[in-house]
Amino acid sequence: MKFAHIADIHFDSSFSTLSDKGNLGEKRRLEQRNVFREVIEYIKENQIECLFISGDLYEHKYIRRSTIEFINNLFKEIENTKVFISPGNHDPYLQKSYYNTYEWNKNVKIFNSKIEKVELQDVDVYGYGFDDFYCSETNIEALEIENKNKINILVIHGTLDGADIKDKQYNSMNKKMLEEKGFDYIALGHIHKNNFSPNGRIIYPGSTIAQGFDELGKHGMIIGEIKNKDINLEFVPLEGTEFVEYKIDCTEIGSEEELIEKINNLQLQENKLYKLILSGKRNFEINIYDLYKYELNEKIIKIKDETKTNINLEKISKEQNLKGLFAKEILEEMNKGIYDNETIERALEIGLEILE
Repeated sequence: MKFAHIADIHFDSSFSTLSDKGNLGEKRRLEQRNVFREVIEYIKENQIECLFISGDLYEHKYIRRSTIEFINNLFKEIENTKVFISPGNHDPYLQKSYYNTYEWNKNVKIFNSKIEKVELQDVDVYGYGFDDFYCSETNIEALEIENKNKINILVIHGTLDGADIKDKQYNSMNKKMLEEKGFDYIALGHIHKNNFSPNGRIIYPGSTIAQGFDELGKHGMIIGEIKNKDINLEFVPLEGTEFVEYKIDCTEIGSEEELIEKINNLQLQENKLYKLILSGKRNFEINIYDLYKYELNEKIIKIKDETKTNINLEKISKEQNLKGLFAKEILEEMNKGIYDNETIERALEIGLEILE
């Protein structure tokens, strides 16, 4: 049995990180569609029997009917593929949700908050879906496989071994308990980073398309095949634009103008969006908001300042002048540990600039 497994595509996401960058938010939403078309084309070309979508297919708050129709029309193109959807915390099976009110194509099965089994010829697919934006009780512990001679799949959204209160709000499940159930494959969703392993049995595919700079690296889908209880998995990257971080060492940069020149000379790749991290020692005051005023490459979405002051405080504190007295005061405040280093460094820079 061959299957594809995706999760967390978040159709019609607001992409708040990109919303103030011209039309990048809209471009990203169009890219969601392109990536989903890739998934469907792969399924058609490789005769995939089942598509598992483990929650957060769309954003309930923002989803448009036109997007639902787009998704369903693509499902119609894979009539011979069974599509199983387990709603998650961003697309729960609510009374007025499209999962409940829209007429989906006949090859689509949407699970609700009652654990259910769907029987295929050689496969039994179990599933559970959120019916609210939070879920702390699924009763998954009581689930037992009915026919262990068949291939058994579980499609579900949630957190593995959630430790804190927040994790436990999103269907926290004990990994050891799931392993003991004996499923041939558990198709998970919710965590946007994949835990791919070629012979894994409990898998997060990660988000199908990155939502922001907290989701670095390649994104895509899991393709699997199960034969005689043996499993083989492959991670297939999809052609979405990648979020990446790029570090610039400012130690040898002497002015804001020089920094802008260095940024403008960066060789940025076409299929990437960048977060610049300024590192090293700074020799001038860096104001991130001032940097954004320049006409930077549109692929630069965010700039973060992690530089440290390039000041020898001990040396300055020995000077017999106002700067020396000020430096001594700063050293004393640092030793007290009352203020964080960033506040101290900022006060130091401003004070020394005034005393120049």
